[in-house]
Amino acid sequence: MKLEADRSRKELNCMSETLNRAPLDTLDHVAISVRDVAESVKWYTTHFKCKIVYQDATWALLEFGNVRLAFVLPEQHPPHIAIVGDPKAHGEPKTHRDGTCSVYIKDPDGTNVEILALAAK
Repeated sequence: MKLEADRSRKELNCMSETLNRAPLDTLDHVAISVRDVAESVKWYTTHFKCKIVYQDATWALLEFGNVRLAFVLPEQHPPHIAIVGDPKAHGEPKTHRDGTCSVYIKDPDGTNVEILALAAK
């Protein structure tokens, strides 16, 4: 009983620490390069519980419970992570066909990071 009470107290402390932190940035999606968008969509939707948000011949976007996963063709889009933010703070934004706008920057290791402003609803 004491062990259970100690564990509950520790869980409450962790929760209160989380609630007291400043809001975190949002990771919108991770984009990976694939050879065939349709084949990748079929494989992921067969093996995992996710839904197709968008798909065409050049890219697709799947939604999971906690993040979205994009499939891109290397000649169309760089592999990247996308973080919701103000792209204007990082350069000249480009507007995309889905109404979002973004700018790409690189982290110190050369990873492409997309700073993404979501489309107005």
